[in-house]
Amino acid sequence: MKKDIHPQYYNDTEVRCACGNKFKVGSTKPDLDVEICYKCHPFYTGKEKFIGIAGKVEKFKARRAKAAAKPKTAKKPRVKKQKK
Repeated sequence: MKKDIHPQYYNDTEVRCACGNKFKVGSTKPDLDVEICYKCHPFYTGKEKFIGIAGKVEKFKARRAKAAAKPKTAKKPRVKKQKK
């Protein structure tokens, strides 16, 4: 291996989750902050939990409702320009 090109490896990196869980892993960063871990992830807990930015689903539903309520207008036919 080449010398002085590899990042430093930390054996006891502390990982802190948004749910309050803390655990240690090996990493190239001294400490990590994560949003979701194995204690709060829906796949591991079996509980459904919406993860993401609040309001995205509501905004999408509102856009769909607005589009459905708006009457469709007929498009104008395209007219080719004549060459001179």
